[in-house]
Amino acid sequence: MLILSEEHARALVKASDAIGVIEETFAAMARGQARNYPVVREVVGYQDAVFGVKTGADCAQPLLGLKAGGYWPHNAAKGLGNHQSGTLLFDPETGRAKALVSANYLTGVRTGAASAIAAKHLSRADSTVLGMVGTGVQATYQLQAMLAVRTIRRVRAWDPQADSLRAFGRIVTQLGLAFEPQPGPRQVAEEADVLVTVTPSQQPLIEHGWLRPGAHVCAMGADTKGKQELATEVVAKAAVFVDEPGQAISIGECQHAFGAGLLTLAGLRTLGDVVAGKCAGRQSEQEITLFDGTGVALQDLAVAELAVRLATRHGVGAKVQF
Repeated sequence: MLILSEEHARALVKASDAIGVIEETFAAMARGQARNYPVVREVVGYQDAVFGVKTGADCAQPLLGLKAGGYWPHNAAKGLGNHQSGTLLFDPETGRAKALVSANYLTGVRTGAASAIAAKHLSRADSTVLGMVGTGVQATYQLQAMLAVRTIRRVRAWDPQADSLRAFGRIVTQLGLAFEPQPGPRQVAEEADVLVTVTPSQQPLIEHGWLRPGAHVCAMGADTKGKQELATEVVAKAAVFVDEPGQAISIGECQHAFGAGLLTLAGLRTLGDVVAGKCAGRQSEQEITLFDGTGVALQDLAVAELAVRLATRHGVGAKVQF
């Protein structure tokens, strides 16, 4: 078995590389060659933690495995990230475990890549203003990935934590972009060509009337029952695309509009279908498009497999008998 540490993963996998493999994964899902299995996600009852297991298989690669981990909200006081996870890959030919890959960094990368793929296929090609609602660790991944698919010139952002907003601003300016901190989500949304929401909010932060015509929204924060970043009217009136329909209506941003009867499962389109050419994306320059990204197992497996391939090529990682 090959074991790759967090340091290995960071050194091996770049955001631009992840976009390519995850785009292939979306297409394989649309063609019926890859499938995510039901998600296990539960409140632990200890340390206020949430723990989950995501599994899946891609017969086109082939690729088989799982990612396990979750959210430990008190980790910051211990000098650790709140999100902790690892990915276990199996040999599809034999079922033997073949690699264990630290997934903290890779989870951030694959989440950013999913947003970028959505923006590539759904946002207006002339989009130059990125809006960020939430400027925590994930915001940097979102920014880096978005720069790979759109010519972003200005970044407008808001976060309830002033220190987080300032830290994100330093990263933006180091990249040579104009940084425009805002007093609230409304001011971010009103001028954003591409709006990314990446918060743990359980109440709406964005109203429909705040979005400019032709805007594209990546709702990336809702991945658990009860989370919500957008007013239900935003979801109901937008052209909605999802990564996994079942997850979108149960734990994603779509859960609230679906529960209110404003959205049907049949009315959802997948980003994979757009990537694979099975359905159209944006219909007009004025249409507001929305990607509900809940994060699926196959994304995690794809970036972990990429790390393993690169590690094998460069001769890094620890090999153990298992």
